[in-house]
Amino acid sequence: MQGWIKVHRCIKKNWLWQDKPFSKGQAWIDLIMMMNHEDRKVLIGNELILVERGSRITSIRKLCDRWGWSNTKLKNFLKILENDGMLIVKSDTKKTIITVVNYNDYQSKDDSKNDAEATDERHESDTKATRKHTNKNVKNYKNEKNDKEDIKDIVELKFNEESIQYRLANYLKKYILKNNPKARVPGLKDMDKWSIHIDRLIRLDGRTDEEVKKVIQWCQKDSFWMTNILSTQKLRKNFDTLFLQMNNERSKKSNGKGKQFETNTEKIIDSVDAVKRFLEMEDEDG
Repeated sequence: MQGWIKVHRCIKKNWLWQDKPFSKGQAWIDLIMMMNHEDRKVLIGNELILVERGSRITSIRKLCDRWGWSNTKLKNFLKILENDGMLIVKSDTKKTIITVVNYNDYQSKDDSKNDAEATDERHESDTKATRKHTNKNVKNYKNEKNDKEDIKDIVELKFNEESIQYRLANYLKKYILKNNPKARVPGLKDMDKWSIHIDRLIRLDGRTDEEVKKVIQWCQKDSFWMTNILSTQKLRKNFDTLFLQMNNERSKKSNGKGKQFETNTEKIIDSVDAVKRFLEMEDEDG
């Protein structure tokens, strides 16, 4: 089958599209829709970067959140597309630039002239802006806004995604969202604030990363604490209390199992004694 169809970016607002995790095909279409439809300059720090048509500056973390995928799944997927000649991926410590090979096959230049939609996912706010400006002003506004959004996506973290501080902070974040999907949690650019409290908990308070992980697990399963420990700052502030309560609870459970074992053993011994007494009575009667 030859030819192609036009797909409006507003499809991303449809409930079917928003269902996660994305399929591989859905992720590929999403990448195409994310790409810039014209060359654009983006300022990152003190560096002015030309992002060409068919390319986009993003981050691994953003794509993971966008598609509901793990880091490993995402990186493997991008590698497969690279090996098949569908994508070019260039990454450094500050950014990831993704380029769709033969982008013009998916989006013709003639159509891109009339493309009033920005290449980011904020369709709703862009629609409101359309009512206030002419088509020409709207397009300029959206292009400028896209530049700013691209810069926001590029975040230099003091604690990178592989650090134990970030991973534990993110571990708590995932538990909180599991308990309440609508909970207010930090985005990527604010994760350093959460990671700092984890760093102090380990470096200054002398807690091990394993202790922190176990306390996070325990408090987010406790009916009282799961509604109170909603940040790493609260976690650190209440850590001693949480740690003691966790150990006391485990100690009680352990003692309970021991007592149950002793009770069962005593019952077995009593039963054996009863059988012996019965046999002795039988012998006497005989």
